[in-house]
Amino acid sequence: MRTQASNTDGDTTDGDRADGPVTTGQEFVRDTNYIDNRITRDGAGPSGETFPVEAGRYRLVVARACPWANRAIIVRRLLGLEGALSMGMCGPTHDSDSWTFDLDPGGIDPVLKIPRLKDAYLTRYPDYPRGITVPAIVDIPTGAVVTNEYRQMTLDFSTEWVDFHRDGAPDLYPENLRTEIDGIIDVIFTDVNNGVYRCGFAGDQKSYDSAYDQLFARLDALSDRLREQRFLVGDTITEADVRLFTTLVRFDAVYHGHFKCNRTKLTEMPVLWAYARDLFQTPGFGDTIDFTQIKQHYYIVHSDINPSRIVPRGPDLSGWRSAHHREQLGGRPFGDGTPPAPPLDTELVPAGQGA
Repeated sequence: MRTQASNTDGDTTDGDRADGPVTTGQEFVRDTNYIDNRITRDGAGPSGETFPVEAGRYRLVVARACPWANRAIIVRRLLGLEGALSMGMCGPTHDSDSWTFDLDPGGIDPVLKIPRLKDAYLTRYPDYPRGITVPAIVDIPTGAVVTNEYRQMTLDFSTEWVDFHRDGAPDLYPENLRTEIDGIIDVIFTDVNNGVYRCGFAGDQKSYDSAYDQLFARLDALSDRLREQRFLVGDTITEADVRLFTTLVRFDAVYHGHFKCNRTKLTEMPVLWAYARDLFQTPGFGDTIDFTQIKQHYYIVHSDINPSRIVPRGPDLSGWRSAHHREQLGGRPFGDGTPPAPPLDTELVPAGQGA
């Protein structure tokens, strides 16, 4: 998520400037320029700099509020990378300058020893011109950001960090299904992940109407796809399910009202509601969700949409634990693998802030 950028994007708009990214008369356009270095087994990268996979060398910086960072939190946990890749957590709100470590004692990340994520960006690029985004991976020895390319980050967790996967880690990006997975995550990104932002930050009626129609047409198509199959691709959880889940889990709490995505609530779309509950109740998914931080972020930071910054008390979250019956469709959530262990004590969602 970007906190400031010349072209606001969904990372920005989830991190956005305090004065907000809505531009009257303009369609919301996501800035998709990121630091495209990768952390790989051989260390090769596009810039000539080398960032090899090494246990303990890097720190994943996230915010629970952010759907893009939430993907990284989930995949890291499903694959069991906690011992190899530490995680720093920013608070749910921030100013126009940067995400901050206000959840930590003294407001300082205990590993990176910085108060703002911006410091890691400026360590590498003193004149960094774009937004300060989560998720980001920081090189601990130098204190410099390595990458904030969230679209590739979780795929690399699956394919490049394999030497540090836990025993029983699922294959979230199976080679024989990658073409199908890539196709579905592309349309999910365009129409759903980014679609809710195109609704919420539309600067004119025409742009909003177009985004709204595209969003719900895609949700209807996904409902049809999931009516007779438990997961999006194949019979196990894949990267595609992670990417759809992080938008669905925020839908009623934020996007339905705050972003005007109000044709129907998730709880009024029976197939998607059951699918989302199935994933939520799967270890590694629901135990990463902090509804309090999610609502605080959107309703407080997006002051152009919600100038009062009042955070709604609803919706009722009790339904997330109700029976979904999706197991009747078959499927094996973890394939030949096993569920992850419970979250680390330091990474537990605070009591009363989940569902």
